[in-house]
Amino acid sequence: MFKIPGHHHISMITKNANQNSRFYRDVLGLRRVKVTVNQDEPSMYHLFYGDKTGSPGTELSFFEIPPVGNTYRGTNAITKIGLLVPSEASLLYWKARFEELGVEHGEITTYANHPALLFEDSEGLRMALIVSHGTKVAHWQTWEKSEVPAEHQIQGMGPVEITVRRLDKLASTLTDMFGYTEVSRTDDEAILQSIKGEAFGEIVVKYLDGPSEKPGRGSIHHLAIRVKNDEELIYWEEQVRARGFHSSGIVDRFYFKSLYFRESNGILFEIATDEPGFTVDGDVDTLGEKLDLPPFLEERRAEIENNLIPLED
Repeated sequence: MFKIPGHHHISMITKNANQNSRFYRDVLGLRRVKVTVNQDEPSMYHLFYGDKTGSPGTELSFFEIPPVGNTYRGTNAITKIGLLVPSEASLLYWKARFEELGVEHGEITTYANHPALLFEDSEGLRMALIVSHGTKVAHWQTWEKSEVPAEHQIQGMGPVEITVRRLDKLASTLTDMFGYTEVSRTDDEAILQSIKGEAFGEIVVKYLDGPSEKPGRGSIHHLAIRVKNDEELIYWEEQVRARGFHSSGIVDRFYFKSLYFRESNGILFEIATDEPGFTVDGDVDTLGEKLDLPPFLEERRAEIENNLIPLED
């Protein structure tokens, strides 16, 4: 059986791509590594942020939907993103930075048994900076032009929180099908890790009854988990179907291949390959500086560009 090595990326909804870019690039210090479009609806931007090359496990991605309304929080949704930072000193740095820049945040606390600082972006997306104690995605690379000093830079995705009505159903899918290890359990929370002892593949499942979340700006669309290559993706497609979940089938996204399915609570998961990555059509030095399109959309470039509001530098 293949092992899931951690998260691949996570995708959210934003109302304004320029405002979004200012926050994730200029405030959080991430690199905007890819400006492209939603391949299923190319009239909207799809922005990716991460480390120097947008390595799997570091990628935050956003679909821009200008007319989108507010998010009405509830259950059966992905509800928080953990981002790894190196040390407790980093939390102090970030708390001071958030205060200086007017970012909504709490006090330094603990989250999922990790020292943490909870905060939100300007659209209400809930996140937590998590102390990694030196653990990070192995291929993470410092972004030398970041506004944030290297010793405090965000080093990829940590725990991802999913809130559901049927906790046992989701926990069973993660452990029985994907081989996650359950490392903590109470009546209303389970913490699972793709690699035991590592925060960068952690999922926090919380129980909450009540109405389902109504997604809008600042909501999380789906979580993608990593596989190495096509062979592993085919294996996981078979496992998803064998468990009775409907799958999208394997989709070639050009920057990676993937498949999508919803588990029993309606949470959308993507399973995505590590390769070929964002340098397949771009130079490392200029990633994220212009609109990149997969080859099958290139002939529609003029039409697509005409429908997009230009991004600020």
